[in-house]
Amino acid sequence: MTNTEQSPATHAKVNGDYEKTIRVQAHPDTLFDALTTPSSLAAWWTDVTGSGDTGGELQFSFDPPEPCVIHVDQATRPFSVQWTVTSCDFLPDWVDTCPTFTITPIGGDASELQFRHQGLTHELECIEQCMRGWDHFLESLRQYVEVGRGMPRGSNADNARRLQESA
Repeated sequence: MTNTEQSPATHAKVNGDYEKTIRVQAHPDTLFDALTTPSSLAAWWTDVTGSGDTGGELQFSFDPPEPCVIHVDQATRPFSVQWTVTSCDFLPDWVDTCPTFTITPIGGDASELQFRHQGLTHELECIEQCMRGWDHFLESLRQYVEVGRGMPRGSNADNARRLQESA
């Protein structure tokens, strides 16, 4: 397996949280910045405003009119970012869930990202849609930090994925 290939992923177990681990050819600081700066978050996920610093709040635009609001519980350079979803009108299952990104240097300019969305379990109605979404957007994050261009919401790749899922 090369450094840019995906390591084995662990998805949501029957009663467990959604989890996935990926390896990226990017320095931990680059990965951390992609998870904490609004311009970088928008380049791989969706439009966002606010602060990605510890104690900050991010407002992600998915389905207008109301944004998905996420509190930044912790942003510790370059090792971890932890959020709590505080408001998400279009996807209420997400409220009080906690996406967590743990970054581990693996030599040179490579990193391993362990992602866990605590509370995103098979008990939620949105689980299949959310798992497919996270799979896509974590790959988008990888592409963004490795080559400078992700597949954010509304991109051709994202629209094609959505069309395929609805077929």
